[in-house]
Amino acid sequence: MEKTATLNLHVNQEIKCKADAVLSELGLSMTSAKNIYLKQIALHRAIPFDLALPKAPSSINADIMSAQGLQSSIEKV
Repeated sequence: MEKTATLNLHVNQEIKCKADAVLSELGLSMTSAKNIYLKQIALHRAIPFDLALPKAPSSINADIMSAQGLQSSIEKV
Protein backbone atom coordinates (compact mmCIF):
# COMPACT_ATOMS: atom_id res chain seq x y z
CA MET A 1 0.00 0.00 0.00
CA GLU A 2 1.26 3.45 -0.93
CA LYS A 3 2.24 5.69 1.98
CA THR A 4 0.40 8.99 2.16
CA ALA A 5 1.10 12.36 3.76
CA THR A 6 -1.41 14.83 5.13
CA LEU A 7 -1.66 18.38 3.79
CA ASN A 8 -3.46 21.14 5.65
CA LEU A 9 -4.44 24.05 3.40
CA HIS A 10 -5.85 27.43 4.28
CA VAL A 11 -7.92 28.82 1.40
CA ASN A 12 -10.56 31.45 0.88
CA GLN A 13 -13.97 29.84 1.56
CA GLU A 14 -15.58 31.33 -1.57
CA ILE A 15 -12.78 30.04 -3.81
CA LYS A 16 -13.02 26.59 -2.21
CA CYS A 17 -16.78 26.45 -2.83
CA LYS A 18 -16.38 27.49 -6.47
CA ALA A 19 -13.59 24.96 -6.99
CA ASP A 20 -15.67 22.21 -5.32
CA ALA A 21 -18.54 22.96 -7.71
CA VAL A 22 -16.27 22.67 -10.77
CA LEU A 23 -14.60 19.52 -9.47
CA SER A 24 -18.00 17.98 -8.76
CA GLU A 25 -19.05 18.59 -12.37
CA LEU A 26 -15.82 16.88 -13.47
CA GLY A 27 -16.48 13.95 -11.14
CA LEU A 28 -13.40 14.69 -9.03
CA SER A 29 -12.93 15.15 -5.32
CA MET A 30 -10.76 17.91 -3.89
CA THR A 31 -8.29 15.22 -2.79
CA SER A 32 -8.08 13.81 -6.32
CA ALA A 33 -7.56 17.28 -7.77
CA LYS A 34 -4.76 18.04 -5.30
CA ASN A 35 -3.11 14.70 -6.11
CA ILE A 36 -3.31 15.42 -9.85
CA TYR A 37 -1.79 18.87 -9.28
CA LEU A 38 1.09 17.53 -7.18
CA LYS A 39 1.77 14.66 -9.60
CA GLN A 40 1.99 17.14 -12.49
CA ILE A 41 4.48 19.27 -10.54
CA ALA A 42 6.60 16.19 -9.82
CA LEU A 43 6.36 14.93 -13.41
CA HIS A 44 7.20 18.21 -15.15
CA ARG A 45 9.32 19.73 -12.37
CA ALA A 46 7.29 22.92 -12.77
CA ILE A 47 3.95 24.49 -11.90
CA PRO A 48 1.49 23.05 -14.48
CA PHE A 49 0.34 26.46 -15.72
CA ASP A 50 1.94 29.80 -16.58
CA LEU A 51 2.60 32.18 -13.73
CA ALA A 52 2.79 35.80 -14.84
CA LEU A 53 1.89 39.25 -13.68
CA PRO A 54 -0.78 40.97 -15.76
CA LYS A 55 0.58 43.41 -18.32
CA ALA A 56 -0.19 47.05 -17.71
CA PRO A 57 -2.03 48.89 -20.48
CA SER A 58 0.33 50.76 -22.78
CA SER A 59 -1.50 54.02 -22.17
CA ILE A 60 -4.18 55.17 -19.77
CA ASN A 61 -5.15 58.76 -19.19
CA ALA A 62 -6.83 58.56 -15.80
CA ASP A 63 -7.58 62.30 -15.86
CA ILE A 64 -10.12 61.97 -18.66
CA MET A 65 -11.39 58.40 -18.18
CA SER A 66 -14.36 57.48 -16.07
CA ALA A 67 -13.78 55.01 -13.24
CA GLN A 68 -15.59 52.34 -15.27
CA GLY A 69 -13.53 53.10 -18.39
CA LEU A 70 -10.32 52.96 -16.39
CA GLN A 71 -11.30 49.62 -14.83
CA SER A 72 -12.30 48.27 -18.23
CA SER A 73 -8.93 49.25 -19.73
CA ILE A 74 -7.09 47.53 -16.90
CA GLU A 75 -9.19 44.34 -17.16
CA LYS A 76 -8.59 44.00 -20.92
CA VAL A 77 -4.91 43.36 -20.36
